[in-house]
Amino acid sequence: MSKDLYIKTYGCQMNVYDSIKIGDLLKPFGFRITDSMQNADMVVLNTCNVREKAAEKMYSELGRIKKIKNKSAKNMIIAIAGCVGQAEGKEIFKRAPWVDIVVGPQSYQTLPELLIQLEREKKHVLNLDFIQDSKFDDLPESQKPQGVSAFLSIQEGCDKFCKFCCVPYTRGAEFSRTVEQIYREALHLSSQGSKEITLLGQNVNAYHGLNYRNESTSLAQLIAYIAKIEPIKRIRYTTSHPIDMTDDLIEAHGTIPKLMPFLHLPVQSGSDKILKHMNRKHDVNQYLTIIKKLKKAKEDILFSSDFIVGYPGETEEDFNNTLQLVKEVKFAQSYSFKYSPRPGTPASILPQIDENIKNERLYLLQELLSTQQRQCNEKFLGKTIKVLIEKEGKHKNQFIGRSEYMQAVSLYSSKDNLGEVVDVKVDKVFSNSLGGQIISKT
Repeated sequence: MSKDLYIKTYGCQMNVYDSIKIGDLLKPFGFRITDSMQNADMVVLNTCNVREKAAEKMYSELGRIKKIKNKSAKNMIIAIAGCVGQAEGKEIFKRAPWVDIVVGPQSYQTLPELLIQLEREKKHVLNLDFIQDSKFDDLPESQKPQGVSAFLSIQEGCDKFCKFCCVPYTRGAEFSRTVEQIYREALHLSSQGSKEITLLGQNVNAYHGLNYRNESTSLAQLIAYIAKIEPIKRIRYTTSHPIDMTDDLIEAHGTIPKLMPFLHLPVQSGSDKILKHMNRKHDVNQYLTIIKKLKKAKEDILFSSDFIVGYPGETEEDFNNTLQLVKEVKFAQSYSFKYSPRPGTPASILPQIDENIKNERLYLLQELLSTQQRQCNEKFLGKTIKVLIEKEGKHKNQFIGRSEYMQAVSLYSSKDNLGEVVDVKVDKVFSNSLGGQIISKT
């Protein structure tokens, strides 16, 4: 008899990938994915510790789940996975004793064994081990297609130890999968209909996996290898660190046609002082030099970034330096946040900036970034761009795709163009997307 599995995913694309794998792991044990928590036999919260008050939000959600569990006729199993699970550990059982399993992001592949242990011992089970070497060997190939655009995890963990970030403590040290593992998974994704693959990693451009000769392989070399898979039309990678933007990777943007002309390259601040306090290991000049090199390699490349405002010690001058960097680069998209302390990180014990100041600075930064994104989109009005059609829209004959530059594009067609790259003439521009008409298929 099949059992219903409900997975709620928080945070980054790495967690999305992990949730897909959790579903694949549990399928042989009779579980099938459901969109409803109400009658689920098992609920998994795949948590993220990057956002503010992540643990408290998880406990609040667990309070709601407890009420559902109490009303359910089933003996609902509740599991906490992801970075909050890693950070909180046994504390979860103390604060929410109705939780059955806690597992970290580097040990969720043991969920089948933990379920057996739970059934045998009838008590809380926990696994927070960092066992990267065997993690991907234990994960099955995905049976359910991800879709036209798919995620593929190639690297996990972080050795950078930025003072605001909890990733090194929850995901562990940097670890790269072998080229063979990645290539095999890319082939499998392409056989399921994926045309675009996004290579994932906490510091994806620090990738250094071994090839069949047992030699270290760079991200640029890996991309060139995957580009040989004919059905794959597009390759992206995220998230990058400036200090790992090597010359061969920069060159790859100009020499590998399948590598898209869009790069997410977090800078966090435009102040050298703040970057040093953050332990980012790069300065503003180094960042701008990388941007110039990338534009030289690929003239039409566009950029997005991450920004933190209100980091401890940030002055008005530091913030203005960030605004100046934004004006100089002209980002196509970006993500910006107020600094919020992460327990256990060095920055969390520093004197904090007033919330009103943070709010004011965030507003000013987001206004500038939004203006830049709109201006960037407006440059495409009347131009023809290549769009990969990813899904059907909400309206009849409407389809949604994505440009080479990561813009969402809405269009109408009487034909089913899912999975195809089409030429689209842009006739509508919005703040976060474009609209257009199909000219021809590519």
